[in-house]
Amino acid sequence: MTIDTWTDRLAGLRAARVEDPGAIGTALAARRRRPVLRGDGRLFIVAADHPARGALAVGGDSTAMADRGELLRRLAIALEHPGVDGVLGTPDIIDDLALLGLLDDRIVVGSMNRGGLRASRFEMDDRFTAYDVPTMVASGIDFAKTLLRVNLDDPGTAPTLESTGRVVTDAARAGLPIMLEPFMSRWNGDRVVNDLSTDAVVLSVAIAAGLGASSASTWMKLPVVEDMERVMAATTLPTLLLGGDSGADPDDTFASWQDALALPGVRGLTVGRTLLYPPDGDVAGAVDIAARLVHPNPVSDHSR
Repeated sequence: MTIDTWTDRLAGLRAARVEDPGAIGTALAARRRRPVLRGDGRLFIVAADHPARGALAVGGDSTAMADRGELLRRLAIALEHPGVDGVLGTPDIIDDLALLGLLDDRIVVGSMNRGGLRASRFEMDDRFTAYDVPTMVASGIDFAKTLLRVNLDDPGTAPTLESTGRVVTDAARAGLPIMLEPFMSRWNGDRVVNDLSTDAVVLSVAIAAGLGASSASTWMKLPVVEDMERVMAATTLPTLLLGGDSGADPDDTFASWQDALALPGVRGLTVGRTLLYPPDGDVAGAVDIAARLVHPNPVSDHSR
């Protein structure tokens, strides 16, 4: 895609938002859907819900994700790869991608709670400010996602747990798969830090798995940490691996994903900044490596 072509597509997107906002609903309704699982039963989802929580940084660049047109261009590159099964985003991102015609034959995952803004005093009160279950069902969104940070020293965790339990129940009643991304977290000065020790991740899984009146639709979205065998032994729920930030050496990151993908219960990857903003800038190359890890024996785009 040339720069001029992409500029024209962005101009058309902006024009549609002003002149025909109903085109968003039309595009979502008309998109060609696919089963959540098919072929090898594994999923590779590209994540882009960070900006809505005020998290624009990638590595040492504090505003890497601030340019919406550039973010969409990188998402377009990723979604063109046949090994990418879908995309995770807030309504603004998903609506943009729908207007750009990039969601056909892709799973759409709706991000629900973005209220715990990064670096805010109320960060642990992680309210549901984006998608809700009825809207996702009505719009044909295929999957839901929620972040669950548990801070035992912060009272904001209690309403977050209650709200998360409620949306897990709503999703199960609607037959909508929902992935929970749990962490044990703590305040470190004015920053919230996630505990990535094996014991902490195991504890977070135990807490998250019990939320809601039914776990029938619940998936886990978990970081790759030391002793992932013990983490995966802590749950029977299907699990997607969390990619994290792009600060680590890419070769080490890919190797850790490959090892974890072989564990029972792991069904694929949900990765964002690591692939969309790789250190060498080669989005297509990074996406291709990850896609081959998830789908090592692809047959075709439509028959996996």
